[in-house]
Formats: sequence, structure tokens, C-alpha cells
Amino acid sequence: MKVKLIANTELNMDAVDHWFDDDDSDVLDDDSDRVYDNRWQMGEYVSHNHATKFAAIPGSDHYEMTFEGERVEYADELSEMAGRLCYKSWNRPNPATATNQGYIANILAQQHFSVLEHASATFWISGVSRSLTHELVRHRHLSFSQVSQRYVNESEGETVTHPALDSAFTKDIVEDAVNEARSQYASLVDYLVSLGVDRKTARGAARGVLPNATATELIVTGNHRTWREVLSKRLAPGADAEIQALAAALLVELRKIAPNTYQDFE
Repeated sequence: MKVKLIANTELNMDAVDHWFDDDDSDVLDDDSDRVYDNRWQMGEYVSHNHATKFAAIPGSDHYEMTFEGERVEYADELSEMAGRLCYKSWNRPNPATATNQGYIANILAQQHFSVLEHASATFWISGVSRSLTHELVRHRHLSFSQVSQRYVNESEGETVTHPALDSAFTKDIVEDAVNEARSQYASLVDYLVSLGVDRKTARGAARGVLPNATATELIVTGNHRTWREVLSKRLAPGADAEIQALAAALLVELRKIAPNTYQDFE
């Protein structure tokens, strides 16, 4: 199994900076101070132009926003911005929620998950079974692009063995069953093509005999509210072992880009 984060939300810091610096905007209440001791200082929002507050993470193309020792990822920052916009609480009146970690912890406790929908993450997932993806697609707010068995020849594809079938005895049974299914698949495709059926249609018909253990790969995108919903169900003890492993791998990557959004997951 391979899980690779290939895209995630980044803020346009110049646009954010201009938005806060626009005299015609009502970002701040009229009676608010013009300068705050926080990340949203008027005209000094953390950006590429403020090197002391914006640092590259070694070994990656990712960046962190910092202020007074607090590092804030783009996804976490965007969720806080969305929440503070709702209440115009840019001046951070509550010390318990003055930091991004504290603010999002309160969002999670109150279950105000809508603000987590603004940022998203996209993964390239490979080396998983069709059994797994049949379960994953039940999370309907995710977006999927998966290898097509109508176009791609599966006669020599790979197999993903379920963890419960990892013994020498069961592996032999699985291998025999998979080899027989692939042989029948290839025979069906050849037979249909010999009758004049186009190859795409032939593969689409023959794929019905392929096992759920057939390996596949897909690109999946979801916002952070949706990814939290996936993790809450697929990390549970009752979830299938293969998708539990996927959820654990996803959590590792999601914590890198939105640690405060996933602070309550162990």
C-alpha cells in the first residue's frame, strides 16, 4: 500500500494581506484597535514578505506560518479564518481560543465542522484492493478517479492479500484462485474479441470474474470535514483490517498539513 499526498490547500497570502489592509473593508469592527498582537496584525499578516514569520519546512516544498512560537499550517489557518469571520472575532477576545490550536480545539468540541470544509487534501493511493475501494466509495463527499477495468488489461495485474489470509496455507489458496480467475478473464476477452466485440466492451464484460483482491489505484480528494469522517469510521476496531491500515496512513499525512484539525485523533 502506498499513500502519497499530491495536493492540498494553500492560502494566497498576498490576497489575504490586501484584504486585511483594505480601508474599505469591514474585517474589523469600527471600535477595534487597528493593530493586534496576533497573526492578523493589520498590514502585517504572515506572508512570503515576512521572512522571520514564514519558514520553509526542511526537505519539502511546504511552508508554515508562525507567530510567537505557534506554527500554523495553511489548512488550519483557513479554518480559523472562516470561523472568526462568522463572529468578527479578529481581535481574539478569548484567551482559550487565541491560538490556532485552541481555536480549532473549540471548533471540534462544539462540532462546528462546517469551517473545516474550506481546505482539502488529495491523495494518490495504490496497492489497495478493490474490496477496499468498494468500502471507500461509500464516503460520498470524497471525489474519486480510479483505474478503469474497462480500458486497462487486468490479466496480469497484482493482487492484494487480506491480512487475515497471510499464512502460507491461505496464501496458496488465494494465489490459485486468483490465477484461475485471471486465466478465465483472459479467455473471455479473447473469445469476445474473436466474435468482433471491441476490446473495451470485452474487458468490461470479462471483469466480472476478477476477484476483489485485484489491486487498484486511485486519486481521492476530500475536504477536512470529510477526511475526519473517514478516519472516525475506518480507524474504529470494527473496520476491516486493510482499510484500517489505509486510514492510519492517511492520518499520518493529514497531520502534516493540518495538525490542529486532527489533534483529537490518537
